[in-house]
Amino acid sequence: MPQTNSRFFDDLSRLMNDAAGLAEGARREAQTFAKSQLERMMAGMDLVSREEFEAVREMAARARDENEKLAARIAALEARLSGRQSEQTSG
Repeated sequence: MPQTNSRFFDDLSRLMNDAAGLAEGARREAQTFAKSQLERMMAGMDLVSREEFEAVREMAARARDENEKLAARIAALEARLSGRQSEQTSG
């Protein structure tokens, strides 16, 4: 009788291990399927990569800085020009 119990528990243990392995395989397969579906869906959305986004953001920041410098330069030139025009009309 003790051998029967031992064999029963061995068989039960093997069955549980097999079930756990099957569940793990199903989980991996479902995860792979979900990932491939998400990648396929995202490929059709015309999304940009993080690197592309960061590069464009940096370009926009540089362009904004340059515009601010040019605006200040134009304002200074306009001030000089209006000062010269005032001198010519009064002189």
